[in-house]
Amino acid sequence: MKIIDRSKYLSTLINVMDTPDIKVITGIRRCGKSQLLLALIDYIKKKNSSANIIYINLQQLEFESLLEYHQLHEYVLSHYDRSVNNYLFVDEVQLCDGFEKAINSFHSQNILDIYITGSNAFLLSSDLATLFTGRTYTVEVFPFSFMEFLDYFDYKGIDEDFEEYVMTGGFAGSYLYKTVEEKYDYIKKDVYETIVTRELVQKYKIRNKEVLNGLVAYMIDNISNLMSSNNVTHYLRENNYSITHKTIGNYINYLCNAFVFYRAKRYDLRGKKYLATENKFYLCDHSIKYAVLGTRNIDYGRMYENIVYIELLRRGYDVYIGKLYKKEIDFVATKRSEQVYIQVSSYIEDEQVLKREAAPLLSIKDAYPKIIIARTHHDEYTYKGIKIVDIANWLVDNTASRSVEITA
Repeated sequence: MKIIDRSKYLSTLINVMDTPDIKVITGIRRCGKSQLLLALIDYIKKKNSSANIIYINLQQLEFESLLEYHQLHEYVLSHYDRSVNNYLFVDEVQLCDGFEKAINSFHSQNILDIYITGSNAFLLSSDLATLFTGRTYTVEVFPFSFMEFLDYFDYKGIDEDFEEYVMTGGFAGSYLYKTVEEKYDYIKKDVYETIVTRELVQKYKIRNKEVLNGLVAYMIDNISNLMSSNNVTHYLRENNYSITHKTIGNYINYLCNAFVFYRAKRYDLRGKKYLATENKFYLCDHSIKYAVLGTRNIDYGRMYENIVYIELLRRGYDVYIGKLYKKEIDFVATKRSEQVYIQVSSYIEDEQVLKREAAPLLSIKDAYPKIIIARTHHDEYTYKGIKIVDIANWLVDNTASRSVEITA
């Protein structure tokens, strides 16, 4: 597989090197966490050739004896060198029974700079505070962005490449396969089924896998629609699933904690408060929809919305759904003092469609930037003070990304 430089994530890790935190690299399965570890190891070797690097990949047979925490603890201490800086990297840490005891012991001794990755159904973001007694620093890794997709493949032209990215997605492991069917088969079996029908079922002892799969199918099919555990439960019951809304709420939390879905909360811009009744959910990578449900009746507007939402998260924004009176703003993205309002559409060439998309933004009276991101095939322009940006250009153009960061 071709390896590309994921400099954003690597720079983040470099900036926290030699701090006392336990560095936890998280993200959906097959998003590149292991390769990021190896890239950091390579950086350390070049920067400090005398550094002692202890690297353990618990998926490899040579480390099979370390699948119990006492053995892991003994192995690491036997490879510790007190005369130099020591760095510990444990990949797929959850495979070691009782791993948190060994990691906490190393951390308490303050002798190692610790980096770990793990299968996310067993090393969930919600579990970190209880697993580790020391402070953790989390780096969340996403599947490839469109920019990384362009780095991986030979450039054919932004329009053609964007259309391919929309259908292929960001799981680099799928790029090794030649046909679209083979790519989706990889995503379905090696990503989706491994997480949903094996790891989550195992961790939470879920007995009725059909309900879980029915829930996932419903959520995928309703990307960008408002959703609550109550209306999902009602739908599943109508389709002969026996389930309670509390169980559905738990299942949704499991899927979000394992990075399959991201929850976008709604925020009342006038009342300045979050709304608890309904949320929207987006896939960690849009290709999962095609892999699980197929490519019939593709709603490009929803797919573009999913792509924009995940890209905003990559760029470090907190993102929520805006509500102003009866109007809804697709995304309100904030980062420190920055804020931007965003509408996403597949097509705005028709004047009426443009007016409809612009209406919620024009109802906002503050001075923060307002953007419509759509497939325009044109350079950026403005409409009544709203920036209109082509989605492919917004995903790759640094000036377009900076426009998101303009402060009022």
